Amino acid sequence: MAQTVNTERHSRLLPAPSSFEEGVVKFGDKEIKIGGPLPTLAKDEKLVRVTHSLCPACYRLLPATIFEKEGKLFIRKICPEHGEFEDLYYADSSLYYKFDYWEYEGKGPKVPYVDLKSPCPYNCGLCPMHHQHSALVNLVITNRCDLSCWYCFFYAEKAGYVYEPTLEQIKFMVDQLKKQDITLVIQVTGGEPTLREDIIEIVKMLRENGVKHIQLNSWGGTFAKLYLEDPDKAIKYARALREAGVNTVYMSFDGTTRKTNPKNHWEIPYTLEVFRRAGMTSVVLVPTVIKTVNDNDLGNIVKFAAYNMDVVRSVNFQPVSLTGMMKRNMRAKFRITIPEVIKNIEEQTDGEITKDSWYPIGTSVVFSRLVEALTGKEQFEMANHPSCGAGTYVYVEWRNHEPHFIPISKFIDLEGLLEYLKEKEEELREGANKVWVASKVLYSIRKFIDKEQGPKDFDVYKMLYNIIIHHNYEALGEWHYRTLFLGTMHFMDLYNYDVQRVMRCDIHYVVPDGRVIPFCTYNVLNDLYRDKVLREYQIPLDKWTKEHGENSLGDAIKYKRMASTLENSEIYKNTYKSFQQI
Repeated sequence: MAQTVNTERHSRLLPAPSSFEEGVVKFGDKEIKIGGPLPTLAKDEKLVRVTHSLCPACYRLLPATIFEKEGKLFIRKICPEHGEFEDLYYADSSLYYKFDYWEYEGKGPKVPYVDLKSPCPYNCGLCPMHHQHSALVNLVITNRCDLSCWYCFFYAEKAGYVYEPTLEQIKFMVDQLKKQDITLVIQVTGGEPTLREDIIEIVKMLRENGVKHIQLNSWGGTFAKLYLEDPDKAIKYARALREAGVNTVYMSFDGTTRKTNPKNHWEIPYTLEVFRRAGMTSVVLVPTVIKTVNDNDLGNIVKFAAYNMDVVRSVNFQPVSLTGMMKRNMRAKFRITIPEVIKNIEEQTDGEITKDSWYPIGTSVVFSRLVEALTGKEQFEMANHPSCGAGTYVYVEWRNHEPHFIPISKFIDLEGLLEYLKEKEEELREGANKVWVASKVLYSIRKFIDKEQGPKDFDVYKMLYNIIIHHNYEALGEWHYRTLFLGTMHFMDLYNYDVQRVMRCDIHYVVPDGRVIPFCTYNVLNDLYRDKVLREYQIPLDKWTKEHGENSLGDAIKYKRMASTLENSEIYKNTYKSFQQI
């Protein structure tokens, strides 16, 4: 009987995207070699762990060492054909060890999607080797964009074709995700997704097909443009998206000045005004952090979020992923890692948001597993690799019309609380009485809260009580609306690639052939995954314009900024009045 089940399960698997024969991975017309020498360490270098990485020139799978030197972690690999590559992996070894303590193995998806024929990362996905179910799934609905950023090769005109999956294809992709039997969280992305005229229909369809949380990834220009043409039209459009099911807008925001944020500095005030008036009250600001470019503006970004907390819920800092072939000195100029982001935020908030305030995303597993042990119901987990991301919650206190920040670690003994909850979860696994343990937890968590250090109008105990007892979307939502979440997620590139991180990835892409592909294979090995998939489902440019008109592509849809006009309004001036412009 068991063999029959296995056969049926195997028959549902999609074919692997590559094959492995005699030490070579065959991926389309590419042949990728496997193996190389294990790098040696100098006397002043301490081995932290061994992993696998990739050659930036040929994608060869190589053994790699992650080692500590002068308080930092580095990764080194040697390609027999292209030589040695070394890069900064993590800029603070003490923070790495703190985060590493909270490492958890993920459950993996309940069912794999593709047959296993090649080593990771050439077999995505998700294959039977993957350790994590999907936490956030990117759904690309277009590669058309109204910007033409110099560093982007993704948008239609540069790609040479249009990619826009049909409604039927989108529904199929959602059905594929349902196989994991987890809470569905989808980010609708592009290109610029608001260029699709049927986006409201897409959002409604996602909601109707069981997607619990829908994020819209946008640079925000559509809302600003509409507002300048007709404020009522812009508000109606944003409200329609909200009512259709958009929970959160995930919006690029690289800084508070013209210099640090040339992408959408001028449009952001109008976009936020639209969201205020439309009731779109969950915005995540997403800065791409580049050393020497905007790393001096991170504290101001946090303050900007505080000034706009009526609509902004979070800031998610993303250290830049360095693409293309780049010499080591150039990588050193732009490379920034999570600890440096955290250090800059501490310095630029006058020490209010300290390094010790931050914890790896995996600490959330402590809560998930406690709730699972109490209820007997499987819970959503985010068991990311400790080097992938970190976060903290801060309470914003206003003094003389200026925001000040109280991290929750200042009034909650997080280390003690996490250890205590971990201990109680283990007791439950060993058969302890659920009612007794739950009662003890609810009574005991008070001792981890310091009311004197905390905000006076913030009932921390009640919030934690609701999260542990009700453990639902609404309880977490209330917490999010009373605090500001600061997160940081460092997506990899070919220089710092760590296969152990890829296998633990929970941020995925779903594609029309039914596969679910981890972020750092989809975008880093873009010619094997992203570009290959998009080309397969492409619509030629001439066919597109014939069906949709010349004005649906090219210069006709490109945004043309009138900076002087945008800067003259009171909305613009009020938005940036607390920030010096350069």
